[in-house]
Amino acid sequence: MRYLILFSCLFSHLGIAQEAQFKTNGRYILGTYKERTASVSAGDVDGDNDIDIVIANGRHWPGQNRIFINNGRGIFTVEQDLGLQKATTYATELADIDNDNDLDIVVGNDMAPNQLYINDGKGGFTLSTSFGETYAPTRNLTLADLDLDGDVDILITNRGRANEICLNDGQGSFSQTLAFGSNKDSTIDVEAADMDNDGDMDLILANRDEQQNYVYLNNGSLNFVQKIPFGTGRDNTRAVGVQDLNNDGYLDIVTANIGEPNIIYFGSKIEPYTKTVIFDSSKMYSFSVSLADIDLDGDIDIVVGNDGSPNEVFINSGNGLLWQKTVLANESFDTYDIITADLNKDGLPDIIEVNSDEINRFYINQKKQIILKQ
Repeated sequence: MRYLILFSCLFSHLGIAQEAQFKTNGRYILGTYKERTASVSAGDVDGDNDIDIVIANGRHWPGQNRIFINNGRGIFTVEQDLGLQKATTYATELADIDNDNDLDIVVGNDMAPNQLYINDGKGGFTLSTSFGETYAPTRNLTLADLDLDGDVDILITNRGRANEICLNDGQGSFSQTLAFGSNKDSTIDVEAADMDNDGDMDLILANRDEQQNYVYLNNGSLNFVQKIPFGTGRDNTRAVGVQDLNNDGYLDIVTANIGEPNIIYFGSKIEPYTKTVIFDSSKMYSFSVSLADIDLDGDIDIVVGNDGSPNEVFINSGNGLLWQKTVLANESFDTYDIITADLNKDGLPDIIEVNSDEINRFYINQKKQIILKQ
């Protein structure tokens, strides 16, 4: 069993230490498989009020996507295949697509049809329909209500081809598709959020291959003609996350980059994304990023998944300007995705990592309060 101490903030006048600690062991894994896992999502798929996990396998090679069922104590003792068909899956995402109050599964495949699986309310899934271009180099999916009509739409990022917005008709069908970005973009990730505080959803694109990253501003009618650059214009950005890290009322952008520092771009009313902070100067191959209040101190922390080097946690200790780094584990796996979710219902965000050709596993957050001797 391993206990990973992330940080300790001492309050000498109270004699109290706040300590965030993560635990992992041989039981905290998602099966014993070593597959080409590309992404992970978490949510209550069977309606029993705990968090289950769905993982995407395959990438360029057909793989079996899997669902892991939580036994209520943060352990996954039941596993089931998602569908009978294997495909070249890059992403599986959870949302209530058909507005029946359960979580459905949206699957994005590389050069194969993207698929929607409808939940029967108890964690049984039926293949429903495809969406988007049938044979596109899909790399990621983002689910959000882009047109603000009360249902969940699908954003598809395609590497080297036009990205797509698939609009939901309210019943889980996607007959209307819009393009966003350029058909030459090497888009690998996208987030949807109201970046300019005007009440609609904007798009934040992470591009690889030394292409410019952009924020595409929505004019309120899903027209994204205005765009704001961020980064150097030559970055290899693999993932982005969006949160207000300095509590100024504007959303900031966290980038996970390949072979260069990971950087925060701060939002503002005037000249947004020009103020920056390097929160990770290591120049690793960072493939994924997740944002959550890890230590429950009221601000947002950062978790980074790396390829070929240890994954790391960055604790926000100075209003988004100062960051304390700790290695999550000493192994150097090829982590393609990393997320946070409360797996054992204790109110603390736990960490789930999925790896290519290595076991997928999770870490239980064990934040403690310790009374110190004076």
